[in-house]
Amino acid sequence: MVKQYDLCLEVLRRLQKEGVLSEIIIIGSWCIYFYRYYFSDVNYTSSIRTRDIDFLVPIPFKFKQKVDVPELLKDLGFIIDFHIKGNIRLVHPELIIDFLVPERGKGRDKPYPLPELGLNAQSLRFLDFLIDNVITLKADRLKLSLPHPAAFALHKLIISSRRIKRDKGLKDREGAIQILHFVIAKKEKKLIKEMYDGMPKKWKSKVRSALEDSGEKNILNLLS
Repeated sequence: MVKQYDLCLEVLRRLQKEGVLSEIIIIGSWCIYFYRYYFSDVNYTSSIRTRDIDFLVPIPFKFKQKVDVPELLKDLGFIIDFHIKGNIRLVHPELIIDFLVPERGKGRDKPYPLPELGLNAQSLRFLDFLIDNVITLKADRLKLSLPHPAAFALHKLIISSRRIKRDKGLKDREGAIQILHFVIAKKEKKLIKEMYDGMPKKWKSKVRSALEDSGEKNILNLLS
């Protein structure tokens, strides 16, 4: 874990130095680790069991420079891997880096080009919700943009039912519920309700279904 975390920090430091980090959002399971800085006033615990670090790129991407990210990280041992539909991943024995963009409208069959970064990104649904609910944290002399924990958790509940692997869906759901309990402990339950109320009806239904399956009556009552 120490080796993996140190590598993650070095990746983030390099992206910050080149001005990229301030323009992208860390999503996925690494958020759970960095949320310790947000929940410093509650008894927060977390663990990372994934190699994947996901960066969400808002579109249109307003980055005015050109940074060859694969080249920037090459000497750390990252190699280019073309995944599934042709989207580029940067792979290391300790970490796998993916760049993602929101999928809109009918979606697209091809990866979204990011020539500013020397790579492309995979388009996925529901990511605009994370972009609309971003916080900034300071950690290890880094300035990080992440989804608000409530948004992170609600998003996880939405996608948990879409997972092909059932155990992955259960892991998403359990992690999301744990984060929601920490948000409540931080006395921010109103934010959970506000974000939920702003969701489309179909999204709300997925959230409620996931909570019902987990027997989370208290959170369900909060959303009513």
